[in-house]
Amino acid sequence: MQDAFIGSWARESQLSAEILGSLHDLNHRFLDLAAVRAGWAAARVAALSPAQRAAAAGCPYALFDLRFQDDGHWRLRLQNLGSWCVADESAVDDDTVSFVRLALFYVWHVASGDGIKAQLLLGMNGTTAAAFRRLTVKHLPALAASEAKHLSPRWNGCAVYWGSLTAAAARTDPKTLRRVQLHGLQLAAAARLPSP
Repeated sequence: MQDAFIGSWARESQLSAEILGSLHDLNHRFLDLAAVRAGWAAARVAALSPAQRAAAAGCPYALFDLRFQDDGHWRLRLQNLGSWCVADESAVDDDTVSFVRLALFYVWHVASGDGIKAQLLLGMNGTTAAAFRRLTVKHLPALAASEAKHLSPRWNGCAVYWGSLTAAAARTDPKTLRRVQLHGLQLAAAARLPSP
């Protein structure tokens, strides 16, 4: 039932196996990065084996965030692409910048397509997705250098979600893990609801 729901969600949002496979790879790389980085529930993620991290990474949405829901941030950032200087580069480690560069290429690719894929997979607002559609690939390296400092786990403030995801992955219980991953879909949908 749960796998049917995720499969139905993916078909209705026109997500290809390649898009989801690349997302799973990015999620896995993010979890590996999180395991060695201070904060970010590092202790929980570090306790997982590589196989358990791979299982946890199999979510049909991004486990990482770059302030995608913040239209104001991205509007300002994308309007000022030409004014970026080396001095604007954040003091972030090379592995993080490398991940952000790869993630932003994926984001640009997903946002370049029609539909609401970027909103569903990344939690990106429609205005930000439209702004990414207008970018060309040559702008992505500058964005990676300046935006790496904003990399964080998606739903960073939701300790219940991250605790449940890592606990389910550690138990190697596919049913429980899939249930937690469905909970992430609920969080993604709730984030799209208007504030009361």
